[in-house]
Amino acid sequence: MNIPASKRLYCDSVLGLTTAALVLIGIVMVFSSSAVYAMEEHKDSYFFLKRHLLWVCIGAVVLIIFRKLDYHKLQDLTYPAMIVTFLFLLAVMVPSLSREVGGARRWLSVGDFSFQPSEMAKFALVLFIAKSLDKRVDKLKNFAYGYLPNLIVIGFFFMLILSQPDFGTAIIIAAVVFLMMFIAGVRTKFLVYSVLGIIPFLVSAMLSAEYRTRRILSFLDPWQDPSDSGFQAVQSFIAFGRGGIFGLGLGDSKQKLFYLPEAHTDFIFSVIGEEFGLIGTVGIVIIFALLVVRGLIAASRAKDLFGTHLAIGLTLMIGIQALTNMGVTVGILPTKGLTLPFISLGGSSLIVSMACMGVLLNISEHPARKR
Repeated sequence: MNIPASKRLYCDSVLGLTTAALVLIGIVMVFSSSAVYAMEEHKDSYFFLKRHLLWVCIGAVVLIIFRKLDYHKLQDLTYPAMIVTFLFLLAVMVPSLSREVGGARRWLSVGDFSFQPSEMAKFALVLFIAKSLDKRVDKLKNFAYGYLPNLIVIGFFFMLILSQPDFGTAIIIAAVVFLMMFIAGVRTKFLVYSVLGIIPFLVSAMLSAEYRTRRILSFLDPWQDPSDSGFQAVQSFIAFGRGGIFGLGLGDSKQKLFYLPEAHTDFIFSVIGEEFGLIGTVGIVIIFALLVVRGLIAASRAKDLFGTHLAIGLTLMIGIQALTNMGVTVGILPTKGLTLPFISLGGSSLIVSMACMGVLLNISEHPARKR
């Protein structure tokens, strides 16, 4: 049966192709950066690759589900998603239900399976803010009705995530929701006062934990303590330096051989820089930039305000996290423990990122204006 052109659903193929490209690059780079380490630690060079491929498969299913689910139905799921996420964040505080890694308790564990509720919080909060901005569109200039309710909800989640501690995720979420509200038309002074109010909490959080203070000091001068607090940054710089313009070639990174910590997760961009050089890293930046541009185009052409706010939030979430991760590896931001979306090994992050892309693709299928 022939479907009239006016009735056909449009899907942003560029958005889909950029996602597929990043996922494929991630598969290659996870294996390249982890094979030697996996053999040493687990006697199986494919150990991390097999885990990553499992998450990719699950993520692909999640993407397909959200792409086919009309994004308007997410409005009805907003409050249940917020409640479930909030309970999961509380459960992280229970030692018998969670797992501690590197002094941080961010993972809920069920047998051999574990996930990060803070990753779920990213999606849930963007969904909540999008629904709230749509619902309160006529009250955004009003502090008591248009802004304060959102601020209270964000504050509860922000403090829970900060207490895990997951400083990086808390900052990313705050940045994204504040930008969403700014774009929607919330008074700038409300946002400025809120940021000024958050600063004391951030300073207190940084000073209350010695490792965060050391991260800040090492960020300012990583060469002051290159064998300890500045070790990751220095090794990352060496990786980029070795790579030069064209790189050493796929699989030929030297820094991944037990020099660069978290080579297959937080610092996988450094391995890309070493193996593919400036050309490779610029290529990754271009792909992410293209994804962000297409996400914002989908937002601008959404047929309703909810779709616009939701697409903006999800696009900013992925774009800001990618920018932050890359900024950390090149030394313009302090270490935050954030993965590079779609590329780093990390099940929770990958699945949430794929869910975000599924929703963006669905929004692009329902344009208000013809492309």
